[in-house]
Amino acid sequence: TVPGQGHDRIVELCANLDDMTGEELGFALETLLEEGALDVYHTPIIMKKSRPAVRLACLCRLEDADRMAALIFRHTTTAGIRKQEMERYVLERETRAEEGMRRKTYSGYGVSRQKWEYDDLAEHARKTGKTLDEVKGE
Repeated sequence: TVPGQGHDRIVELCANLDDMTGEELGFALETLLEEGALDVYHTPIIMKKSRPAVRLACLCRLEDADRMAALIFRHTTTAGIRKQEMERYVLERETRAEEGMRRKTYSGYGVSRQKWEYDDLAEHARKTGKTLDEVKGE
């Protein structure tokens, strides 16, 4: 593998949910992220008998899959979870503190980009009464 041009293996855990409130679903997503999921999202779907539902997807490290599955069972109404291992392309990542805020840098595959950590931008904007765009441009 060329430096900055990496691959790793992750797991996607999926479940279809047709009997949860938005608040319950939001709590489940927040819990999975707080417990170390790489990403969690839901997509609207239509299930049998034309029932509206969502497809919950949780991306996690291989070593976290069993723990994430247990959390999905605990915090959702699903009776089954699909598991798929996959390889993903990743950019080299670095985070540095500058001017009291964190800046993320991504590079590899012929690209290089950077951005401020959103939480730091938002906090600075609230403190100064500026917009996010104004804080980014400082």
